[in-house]
Amino acid sequence: MKKKYRVKHQHDFDKIIKNKNQRKNDIFIIYSQENNLEYARFGISVGKKLGNAVYRNRKKRQIRSIIDNLEKNYLKNKDYIIILRKKGKYLEYQSLNKKLKSLIIEGKDKK
Repeated sequence: MKKKYRVKHQHDFDKIIKNKNQRKNDIFIIYSQENNLEYARFGISVGKKLGNAVYRNRKKRQIRSIIDNLEKNYLKNKDYIIILRKKGKYLEYQSLNKKLKSLIIEGKDKK
């Protein structure tokens, strides 16, 4: 994922989370907010309680890979914050992929 597609600053994370537009399942919480750009941006958060830095960075890379493989027509003009929950700690890539895709696609069907 290119850096222009990432939410990088803490104040952006806070603003999106305060908006309280969220969807969740047992593995992920996704906050979203409209942006004024022609593309979607993503912020990924994996808490320290889930493991050391090596483990957290591995999970973030897996989530970025899942996002890169999504159909881009689902993802336009929004900022997303994706938070991995404790239940996702031991899931493999395929399970994470299935859960995240279903959550994002489910949110698009509601609108």
